[in-house]
Amino acid sequence: MTHFSRAFRRFALILPAALLFPQPMLAQEPAEPSPQFVAQPDETPWIYEGSDVPRDKEWIFGELPNGLRYAVRKNGVPPDQVSIRVRIDAGSLHEEDSERGYAHLLEHLLFRESRYLAVGEAIPTWQRLGATFGSDTNAHTSPTETVFKLDLPNIDEAKLAESMKLLSGMVRSPVLSDTNVGAEVPIVLAEKRERGGASERAGNASREILFAGQRLANRVPIGTEATLGAATGASVSAFYKRWYRPENVVVSAAGDMDPMQLAAEIEKWFGDWQGEGPYVPAPDFGDPVAPPGADPANPVGEIGVVVEPDLPRSFSYAVMRPWRPVLDTVAYNEGLLRDALAQALINRRLEARARAGGSYLYAQVAQDDVSRSADMTFVNFAPLTEDWRAALDDIRSVIADALATPPSREEIDRELAEFEIVFKSQVEQRRVLPGPRLADDVVNAVDIREAIAAPETVLMVFNSMRETVTPELVLEHTRALFSGDVIRAAYVTPATGEATEQAIRSALLEPIEADGNARIAAEAISFDDLPPVGEPGEIEVQGPIGVLDIERVDFSNGVKAILWSNDAEPGRVAVKVRFGAGFRAIEADQSVYANLGYAALIGAGIGELDQEQLDLLSTGRKFGFEFQTGDGAFTFYAQTREADLDEQLYLFAAKLAMPGWDPNPVARAKAAGKLAYESYSANPSGILQRDLEYLLRGNDPRFRTPTPDMLDAATPEEFRAVWEPLLKQGPVEVLVFGEFDKDATIETLRKTFGALEPRETPPEAVLNRPVPFPEAGETEVRYHRGDANQAAAVLAWPSGAGVENLRESRRLEVLASLFNNRLMDAMREHAGASYSPVVRSDWPSDVNSGGRIAALAQLRPEDVPVFFAEAERIAKELASEPVGEDEYNRVVEPLRQYVSRASTGNLFWLYQLEGATVDSRRVPMLRYLLADYTQTPPAALQALAQKYFASREAWRLAVIPQGQDLARSAPVGDAGAGR
Repeated sequence: MTHFSRAFRRFALILPAALLFPQPMLAQEPAEPSPQFVAQPDETPWIYEGSDVPRDKEWIFGELPNGLRYAVRKNGVPPDQVSIRVRIDAGSLHEEDSERGYAHLLEHLLFRESRYLAVGEAIPTWQRLGATFGSDTNAHTSPTETVFKLDLPNIDEAKLAESMKLLSGMVRSPVLSDTNVGAEVPIVLAEKRERGGASERAGNASREILFAGQRLANRVPIGTEATLGAATGASVSAFYKRWYRPENVVVSAAGDMDPMQLAAEIEKWFGDWQGEGPYVPAPDFGDPVAPPGADPANPVGEIGVVVEPDLPRSFSYAVMRPWRPVLDTVAYNEGLLRDALAQALINRRLEARARAGGSYLYAQVAQDDVSRSADMTFVNFAPLTEDWRAALDDIRSVIADALATPPSREEIDRELAEFEIVFKSQVEQRRVLPGPRLADDVVNAVDIREAIAAPETVLMVFNSMRETVTPELVLEHTRALFSGDVIRAAYVTPATGEATEQAIRSALLEPIEADGNARIAAEAISFDDLPPVGEPGEIEVQGPIGVLDIERVDFSNGVKAILWSNDAEPGRVAVKVRFGAGFRAIEADQSVYANLGYAALIGAGIGELDQEQLDLLSTGRKFGFEFQTGDGAFTFYAQTREADLDEQLYLFAAKLAMPGWDPNPVARAKAAGKLAYESYSANPSGILQRDLEYLLRGNDPRFRTPTPDMLDAATPEEFRAVWEPLLKQGPVEVLVFGEFDKDATIETLRKTFGALEPRETPPEAVLNRPVPFPEAGETEVRYHRGDANQAAAVLAWPSGAGVENLRESRRLEVLASLFNNRLMDAMREHAGASYSPVVRSDWPSDVNSGGRIAALAQLRPEDVPVFFAEAERIAKELASEPVGEDEYNRVVEPLRQYVSRASTGNLFWLYQLEGATVDSRRVPMLRYLLADYTQTPPAALQALAQKYFASREAWRLAVIPQGQDLARSAPVGDAGAGR
């Protein structure tokens, strides 16, 4: 059954869509929805064979005579969209030594040319159909699978038929010529180069240690330069013919369409497909095996020390068992839940020790079935210092305690309450589960060889298992998790000589004393016992804002709220609190505390409650507490549910009224910042992460990434001195969007945010503090210490900011999309110089400066001048002549579909209206939103390009390897890598 032990994976929020206009590309008349091979109600569908997991009746399953299997279902989220996944049961583990990288190369080649798509036509064709490349149209290759993904907006029967035809042509009949292989290999090598560097080397070295003797040890999907460089049409075709055959394919489709129509199109376009040659079974992936002479009670095997000077310390060891297919039964899933419970108990104890100032920054245990190669229990942690042995001993002592003594009933009940809220929320939100996630669920289930279950089934199995859980049973599962055939370990460190293989082996073989001090004692904490925020406030003004049924409520203390109560997304409530002036209120010498605030402010607690006690309060509830410092405001954000909304609002208000100042989160955030800092120099993307915002804001010290010296000098006392007055700033705006009782929530707001002491708005000098843009001129150069073939380049122009010209900002996004398409074509398709160049328009709407349009790419050092030349050429062309109709439509149609589907979700409206109580002009501007994105004529876009590109020289940044210059000629002197 899918997603039991994986229940706590975070899924990205996918906004629903209502798409507007039919597309010009139509297929031949579609067949009537009359599939021939649908599993009947009295038949066991293929995914449930050998399983007693109750069937999810919303899915319809079929299996064709050629062996291809499919699953389809009706789903209206987003409206008028269908999500299709085509999964090939072949990844990098299916490659021979000479074929490394071929599975991923094929993923690329299928998009290059196929039966119904000429060379280079795949991306433009999907764009004309309204699909955005990279999000709506994509693919991925893993060690065990290759999956092609398509999310089709504004669907109808003709578009479905056309899209299924195109997909079938890609999968069944790609053109694998020498010419196409030769054209695509440089793009794959560009992708490999961008991924390369210290992190990739460390990951590959660790994988070789942990999977020694198995195919997974040296088969990463990206492949090798040698095997990719030797690829030919014939050699890639041989791999394709071996694995791309209907017996190895599963198609899943979920969307706003008759599922029988979905099934009929799959059968029509894939039903007559036959594989070439005899069927080839998958190779043996191998088993983890202990070395001869290992102690069966503690079978420590391969150990490795990986030295990478620019990476922070990280330690992984794993208890490994052979992976075997299982019968996905209810009993099996009950066991997975008990395993998950055992892990959660240990992880809470490990986190408690880290919060209290332990010897490690973080530590976690996790069981995973890795690429059908091993059943593993991982222990991952980051030592705070070079004393890795102390951290290892601390963590092993916590695990030893879990292996020696059963947990308390109170600990078990707490974790079960956390599980329950997750499973209940999934049931509550079943109606709004997005189609892309549902289609992915089938693919994931097939990959791990498990069935698929409805949320109600998951909750039912949990409830039946819950009554059987005893401390002794949890102990039994804990011991099973830490028993295996071999134990392997890999330690990544920046320091040569800090550890040896023998020292780590000795540490793992040495008996460890159990330490129960990390167990969290039961403590009764209730919201009923917490102090009120203050005297409930009075409502001064309440009424509609004129958009949908959204209301505004103003309280007498100056707090203003925007509320939209609706049932579009059952079980979900989004809450956002905006307060103060954001970065405008940060002084030049406070950048280190601005940075630490992101990591430590929430953990510092509320009143007398520290983070542990706040966690206790959240048991069995769905809370969130994200914090950001924005350009014009500080924000709290949470996704919660109606049952927990009152308490969520109390927590946010209490953080402003009575913040806590526990010093431990500050110390931990300082340690994390110091550990991360040196790794920024490991590659160009790290330098960009460290320096780009600072440079693009004219070296404004508020946006500087703190150095280790700055972090060392920071103190908890000064942290409080900076943040305490910031938390008292106004104005305060609260947005609540989702399924909730409006009147009850207004009353809660009156008792929480309405009860705050009146806040003072910062003076005009602070509110109007400008954000500078760097002067153009000589190219700014930064240096990294990574691979000599890696570089990055940025070209940027200043744009606008504020609400007054918000409509222009939307049109600039259209222009940026046009720029992005052309730059992609120039740098990736033609030059093979960059895998994923990107152009972005950033227009901060709650401040009056700081906007920019930036083009960015990672590439080879010798291609930096090429990037600058191509980007400037494109900018000039956009300013000199309007774009053609087809190019315009290929940008506007995906934007139209994105806005249309996003606008059916609560978050879309929340993001559009945040700040409206400060500047009410946001509200009337909403009426132009779709038109600004989709009806701005090419001549107007040309005028924008003239205004922003032709009127000023671009600012340039190059990030190149230490010891090189921009021309990559003679080495320079001191490269200043620490700049």
